Amino acid sequence: MEPLTPKKRILFIATELSPYLELTEFAETVNKLAIKSNDNGYEVRCIMPRFGVINERRHRLHEVVRLSGINVSVDDDDYPLQIKVASLPSARLQVYFLENDDFYKRKFIFHDEEDKWFDDNGLRTIFFAKAALETVKKFGWAPDVVHCSGWMSGLVPAFIKTAYKREPVFGHSKVVFTIGEHTFDENLGDSFIENAIVGNAITEKDLEVFKPGDNNALYRGGAKFADAITFGSENVNPELLQEFSKVRGKKILQYKDNSVAVDDYLELYNKLSEH
Repeated sequence: MEPLTPKKRILFIATELSPYLELTEFAETVNKLAIKSNDNGYEVRCIMPRFGVINERRHRLHEVVRLSGINVSVDDDDYPLQIKVASLPSARLQVYFLENDDFYKRKFIFHDEEDKWFDDNGLRTIFFAKAALETVKKFGWAPDVVHCSGWMSGLVPAFIKTAYKREPVFGHSKVVFTIGEHTFDENLGDSFIENAIVGNAITEKDLEVFKPGDNNALYRGGAKFADAITFGSENVNPELLQEFSKVRGKKILQYKDNSVAVDDYLELYNKLSEH
């Protein structure tokens, strides 16, 4: 009897995912991609921040005690990470929520009640990227494909290819990064790059592309380090569209409406996981 081929694994690291948080149309697309990948025989897991606006009771989140208790260091401080989990409605797949009182407990996402940008959004972004990868290490679950979406996931491809490249769980991972619509005009601050140097295997030079600290820089950096680039909206910044519509050595997926796109994404995941 032929041995069973292990299922290919796909990890979604997303800023937003329907029905938990919907900031742009891509939240719904991530939901569809996760469910369709699961239906097509992939082993699927999703990771996102547990912002305070996500209702724990309504979405039936509960703590994963065996995974919690990690401390994630950012800017020389250690921040405790709690991990909660829920099952995606109408699908048997797990969504893991990264929780930290300092960064995500507030009942707002990136701006306060007076629409003022949080001055720690840079640290919140670094924490999310690092905590997501530390969580996967704790799983001991090696993804074949890591699909990052939302500007807040922009550092993840860079970390996988530098600070985490010697980690066995990411040894065979191919990274997809989605450039989405422009959603903020503020800045992540002068110390963003310095704080994002999260290990000896990552340098300031590696992170040069992120230096402007704006929305474009987060998308540009994610795309630079990814193996494949996709466009998640028809409202992508034209400058980024032109820059990343054709990049040597990378697979590119142009924007199409959701129903068509899901099949194209599955084809992309299949190609990338043939290693």
